Amino acid sequence: MSEFHQEGDITTIHGFYDIFDRDAYLKQLEDKLMEYSEHLDIGLLLPSLYGEIHVPGVLENIINQINEVDYLRSIVVALGGTKKKREFKEARDYFYRLGKGTRDVKVIWVDGPRIQKIFNKLQYRKIDVGVPGKGQSVWISMGYLFAKEVCDVIALHDCDIVTYDRLLLGRLIEPTANPNNDFEFCKGYYARISPTSMEMKGRATRLFISPFVETMTRIMHQRNHHQLEDFFRYHRSFRYPLAGEFSFLTRLGRALNIAYDWGLEVSTLSEVHERLTAKKIAQIDLCKNYEHKHQQLSEKDPQAGLHRMIVDITKFYLNYIRGHGMPVDDAFIDMVQRTYYSIALTFVKSYSDDSEANSLVYDRHMEELAVSYFRDFIGTAWEQARREKGGTQNPSWNRVIYSVPEIYKDLIRAVDEDNE
Repeated sequence: MSEFHQEGDITTIHGFYDIFDRDAYLKQLEDKLMEYSEHLDIGLLLPSLYGEIHVPGVLENIINQINEVDYLRSIVVALGGTKKKREFKEARDYFYRLGKGTRDVKVIWVDGPRIQKIFNKLQYRKIDVGVPGKGQSVWISMGYLFAKEVCDVIALHDCDIVTYDRLLLGRLIEPTANPNNDFEFCKGYYARISPTSMEMKGRATRLFISPFVETMTRIMHQRNHHQLEDFFRYHRSFRYPLAGEFSFLTRLGRALNIAYDWGLEVSTLSEVHERLTAKKIAQIDLCKNYEHKHQQLSEKDPQAGLHRMIVDITKFYLNYIRGHGMPVDDAFIDMVQRTYYSIALTFVKSYSDDSEANSLVYDRHMEELAVSYFRDFIGTAWEQARREKGGTQNPSWNRVIYSVPEIYKDLIRAVDEDNE
């Protein structure tokens, strides 16, 4: 199958630029984005942990690369991982280097007393704010951006990308900023091959999400639940559903419920599916290879690593299908676990063959062992989902302002005072 191949209803934008001169392509891309920025405002949201500013080289390179572009109107850093004022000030000064020209830069101290006071106010009004983590940080920071009304298009990417190149940023933004198409949401994807160990990475996507979504697609087809079958076929269209990079129009973002746990990415795809027709959704090949920090399996600790990630993602999917007319009980979960395991083993065989043909290192035994753990994690997710009736999503900001009309003013004041 040619790489021109399109699968599913969403548009796939391939990485053909790699065939041509990279620098010439990058200049052409950034020239286009500069032209677009004359007619709309582009913002960047960067979720980051305090500890990431001390990782040698990684965040430093990201900042230097971003400072090479001129088309961004504003940058918001969602800073988590510290309650100490001294550390916040250190991080604030560190990220202020992104303030090139007239670009506005703000660092949101998510764990600080002013933002925590806002969380408390929302909880008092019966608005679920979730638990600390990337999802919660992204949600509150999106609220600030909406309050400021300074962005028509918002891009989001992580701050632990070892292989970061500003080409990634430009390609991520172009589909939604381009006035000549209809895209309101764009998801990034990329290859995950470690340049040092020559191994396939991305275990959560390869060994869990892909076979799990295939499992659910088949089950919904057999049960003639066409709405849920279409839902899982839509998820199957994405080449890297757990990628943390996406861009969207602000008017769409205001309407999205945001998961506050590791279900953030699949939850966002699901929210987009609920609100947009497929022709307004795209995925784009961002770079030749992508490297970031790796999660440990943590098979014995459901609160850490891939264990927690798989449980959170599974909980979201189980909550979704229960909320869309599919009863779930122990027998159903047993069927899902057995079907997933069978399908996942066929995926492992394919990855093994792919690695062999490309001279990659591949430990098939460890991959099959991981699949067996992931199968068991599905059971853990079901046990938790039965107890947690409220789901794992923060409400959209369109919904929040109905209950707390003054919340945007509160957010602006809190962030401005923290950044004084």
